[in-house]
Amino acid sequence: MMDYNQNTHQEIVVAVDIGTTKVCAVAGRKNKHGKIEIVGIGKVDSEGVMRGVVSNIEKTVRAISDAVKAAERAAKQEFRIVHVGIAGQHIKSLQHRGMLTRDNNHTEIDQWDIDKLINDMHKLVLPPGDKILHVIPQEYTIDHEQGILDPIGMSGVRLEANFHIITGQITASQNLIKCVERAGLEVANLTLEPIASAAAVLSSEEKEAGVALVDIGGGTTDITIFCDGIIRHTAVIPFGGNVITKDIKEGCMVMNQQAEKLKTKFGSALAEEVYDNRIVTIPGLKGREPKEISEKNLSRIIQARVEEILDYVVWEIRRSGFENKLIGGIVLTGGGSLLNHIDKLTEYHTGISCRIGVPIEHLAHGYAEQLSSPIFSTAIGLLMKGIQDVEDGKVVYEEKEPLQDQEEGAELYANANAQPWYESIFKKTKEWFEAEPDSEF
Repeated sequence: MMDYNQNTHQEIVVAVDIGTTKVCAVAGRKNKHGKIEIVGIGKVDSEGVMRGVVSNIEKTVRAISDAVKAAERAAKQEFRIVHVGIAGQHIKSLQHRGMLTRDNNHTEIDQWDIDKLINDMHKLVLPPGDKILHVIPQEYTIDHEQGILDPIGMSGVRLEANFHIITGQITASQNLIKCVERAGLEVANLTLEPIASAAAVLSSEEKEAGVALVDIGGGTTDITIFCDGIIRHTAVIPFGGNVITKDIKEGCMVMNQQAEKLKTKFGSALAEEVYDNRIVTIPGLKGREPKEISEKNLSRIIQARVEEILDYVVWEIRRSGFENKLIGGIVLTGGGSLLNHIDKLTEYHTGISCRIGVPIEHLAHGYAEQLSSPIFSTAIGLLMKGIQDVEDGKVVYEEKEPLQDQEEGAELYANANAQPWYESIFKKTKEWFEAEPDSEF
């Protein structure tokens, strides 16, 4: 590992999570211990994204720009290249098998062979308007020897592999890139958000044992299933925290902002856990009578919608074929996982053990307290992916010399302070008068 002290010019990487409820920019770099130091955070409300897909270019551009500028102010540095996440209902996944016949069985299988298999997957015929986002190798087979996880260095003629291929709409990714570019930034790469969240929240032991990560965002719920350390299944459900807010709004006959506050401050995903049954009073509109809502009724509305989302999660887990292999259970993350008792409801409803995942495992000591929240899982996962891409040489940053510019600026500033512009004029005038003392006007 490179010594961080020697690598003083190491780049600060920036990740942008463009979500339905928030746009979050996180800047950071890896320290000498391999942990991530966060140097800047910017988080603003998102209004131009619906169910993970851009619905208003101008509003999204403004939100991206504001979030990145907030991160720049904290990091005291300008950024140009960002790593962005993509999600939405248009995301689909499929399994495919690839095969490569090698010329020589005496030479070892190397990265070139793996890359050729992966590149062949990019030639798949997809439905019109779709593009491949990720090609993830699973098990390899060499000359009918199955279940090989890392074939590099082995010998064989026939190399086969199972691939998990994730696709998305071309227009959705183009709109996302357009928004980032209009904000004066450049997209280094697009990463599927559930994969990013998994990198930030899950431990290697959980991925090995078998685990389902459920990221409940504002507009979508993203699912990623791991087993034997490999991504086995990905899916995006077009429901999230916003539909719960909408149900509260319609069920309690309140404004959208009031419904959101009711959900976050007084809401519970499990009605059984509400013992006091306090009454929440909400002021009425334009002199009308205030509304009184019981916590028990509020929780019943929330529980009904969360159970519906969990039904979709269970259906996806069954569809993946790994229902009985999830030793690590379910890990909930994202803003929706902040609902009180949602982990208990998940355990009761699915029969699978559950925990809430926060993205602090890979962070260096001394991180900001606000980062210890599931809402930053995707942003920190995207940052980790960005740092890895820079280390692997997939993304190259331009050389910058901010210190020299600062020194030049300081020198100019010092010179300007040493002799104001008007003093030089007075000096020249004085010399002119002194040179001709006897001249007449």
